Amino acid sequence: MALGLAPGAHGSNRTGRPFTGDGSGDFLYPVLHEAGFASQAKAISRDDGMKLSGLWITAMARCAPPGNKPTPEELRNCAPWLDQEMKLLTELRVVVCLGRIAFDGLLGHIVRKGMMKTRAGFAFAHGAEHELPGGLIAIASYHPSLQNTNTGKLTRAMLLKVFERARKRAEF
Repeated sequence: MALGLAPGAHGSNRTGRPFTGDGSGDFLYPVLHEAGFASQAKAISRDDGMKLSGLWITAMARCAPPGNKPTPEELRNCAPWLDQEMKLLTELRVVVCLGRIAFDGLLGHIVRKGMMKTRAGFAFAHGAEHELPGGLIAIASYHPSLQNTNTGKLTRAMLLKVFERARKRAEF
């Protein structure tokens, strides 16, 4: 699973597919293609023929938040959707958390499931890998936002390395 922040107002909120039709997706999908998760490198609409293989993409928030930053209340309101998705993904082994909010949200899910009492001891850092209770593996990455990619905080090579590692870890 790739877990992001929220639908982009001009991306997936418009196109109906996560990370499609915006700068984040223009950066992400070529990496997913090279790592073997996407059938093509370009995603412009949900009818463009692109298919994912071995990967589910979702987000913490379900609505495009004002200022691209969901409030804690919005994240709490959307948490049951993530809980339900994760329950349905019975073969889920690895979650790539695209950004700190996604990372914290995944830890919150594990706490809500009663598998741990606190999020303490799990630090977000790009490339950090954590084995969570129950055997789920979390790999943290900076979010592929234009703010991160245009400044070089996140490069294509950095993100590719994360998804290649996720593929290897999922095949144990």
